Amino acid sequence: MSVPEVDALVFDVLGTLVDEPAGLRAGIAGLDPSLGPEEVDGLRDLWQRHVACEERRILDGERPYEVGDVLDREAAGVVAEAAGVAGAHVTTLASAGRRVPPWPDSVAGLERLAGRYPLIGLSNAGRAAFLRINAHAGLRWHQALSAEEARTYKPDPEVYRLAVTASGRPAERLLMVAAHAWDLRGAQKLGMRTAYVARPVGDPPTSADRFDLHAEGLEDLADRLGVD
Repeated sequence: MSVPEVDALVFDVLGTLVDEPAGLRAGIAGLDPSLGPEEVDGLRDLWQRHVACEERRILDGERPYEVGDVLDREAAGVVAEAAGVAGAHVTTLASAGRRVPPWPDSVAGLERLAGRYPLIGLSNAGRAAFLRINAHAGLRWHQALSAEEARTYKPDPEVYRLAVTASGRPAERLLMVAAHAWDLRGAQKLGMRTAYVARPVGDPPTSADRFDLHAEGLEDLADRLGVD
């Protein structure tokens, strides 16, 4: 697999650089100490299904655009109701998606890659949420872009176009890095190069996918890109 010649790296964040399910799990577990691990995981799945469904409805034109903070608050309400706890918990729970831990290699990996390439974070999280995610996880960027600026969600091409515009480079000179095959397919449609990074919570490629690079983590990605 040849190494693509690129001028900047564009990173998905949720799931790729931070363990979103772990953050949600911690927030949900705090609702009620009697909740068992399986119940917590079931409620976490309920949260993520709600957000994914509503993002899809927005992409399909079935719902006007709403920033991710709104969808998170809706999801928190759905989870709190399913858990049988008072609505007072919803506001606190809604922010659980901002208190997410980085994967063990994320901070050091970004630092290493930043020595060679400009790094752009590109997230479906809203601006305010993305700021807090970055601060909590200690992520380093040269530019952080939220899908809120395009008033849509990945994999809409307009979100990836934000990175192309910010970089001032053609799409084919940017490498989109993600743990989600659906995200990389969206970037490919705009002409970006692609790198899949394996994560336990990602969306693995199918046999039909043709991405430029496959890496086991950020250190492996840096090695494949020839970064010292």
